[in-house]
Amino acid sequence: MTLKTLTTKAIGLLEQLIETPSFSSEESATASLLEHWCKTHEIAYTRINNNVWAKNKFFNPSLPTLLLNSHHDTVKPNNGYTKNPFQAIREDGKLYGLGSNDAGGCLVSLLATFTYFYAQPNLKYNLVFAGTAEEESSGPNGLNSLLQNLPPIDVAIVGEPTEMKLAIAEKGLIVYDAVVSGTPGHAAHPNDDNPIYKTVDVLRWFQQVQFEKESEVLGPVKVTVSQINAGKQHNAIPSQVNLVVDVRVNDRYQNEEIDRYFQQYAPCTMTARGLHLNASSIPAHHELVLAGKKLGMPSYGSPTLSDQVVLNCPSLKLGPGDSTRSHTADEFIYLREIEAGIEQYIQLLNNVI
Repeated sequence: MTLKTLTTKAIGLLEQLIETPSFSSEESATASLLEHWCKTHEIAYTRINNNVWAKNKFFNPSLPTLLLNSHHDTVKPNNGYTKNPFQAIREDGKLYGLGSNDAGGCLVSLLATFTYFYAQPNLKYNLVFAGTAEEESSGPNGLNSLLQNLPPIDVAIVGEPTEMKLAIAEKGLIVYDAVVSGTPGHAAHPNDDNPIYKTVDVLRWFQQVQFEKESEVLGPVKVTVSQINAGKQHNAIPSQVNLVVDVRVNDRYQNEEIDRYFQQYAPCTMTARGLHLNASSIPAHHELVLAGKKLGMPSYGSPTLSDQVVLNCPSLKLGPGDSTRSHTADEFIYLREIEAGIEQYIQLLNNVI
């Protein structure tokens, strides 16, 4: 099969994926589309829940294994859409539709790349493809649940829209529920312990807090108060103000270190929703990174979260499309981005495997 034919088929699959709703934990139908691709191209595969994975035909347990992973679930469309989010529309060189950019273009490009190499003997790396579910919701039945069934993974390429730039590091995430406590009472009476007024100083503290260690790739830890809620009626001072604090952690810290700092110094009560979403990275001298740079791909640190967070191996985030289009109204990807993405994935792997 020629590369042109493979690319045409991959874009056709993406159109099918767009027109098949696949919200997180509701991806059964799109998983079936991935199964159909594998059957059509005579690829031996396994489906577990809504995850579909396969290993190359001449898999050799004595060789290191490279995982090619992207997700086929989507968020729900927002109210700003002017086009049908479940209709694949080609217009002015773009392919519109929900999930086209995040991360359908990456998914079909990686699947086409895996198909290209699937039956090639004498590779230096084994290849494993995994089209996975529940990435958008960080659900329990996505890549995290699949890893125990895969061969040991030595390195991974995670397909997310990076404009085919090498995201060699990715920030981790901690979400906190914070509480500023005070004394409830009637609004008509004096109260020197109004938690709403106290929150002014708390917000200023979050605005000014800084962590000493900065990352060359990811920059500083970023702390953002993203939600605030208090009170139910005009004449009653509430007992507390509830905040949500979003913390993006660089690769110089483990999440537990950040949490210890907040527990010791924060001027309010802070409860982490979880500490498992640590920063991830791949060494700048890894052969995958060097091969990409040889092809002219620049490297950077990504502020957004992906399935890299569940991997316990070096991982590189790389894919066609632009992250700023993700979760936007009238989401799209350029057809030329998919064509170039498949070609560049293949060139990259040709220099490594």
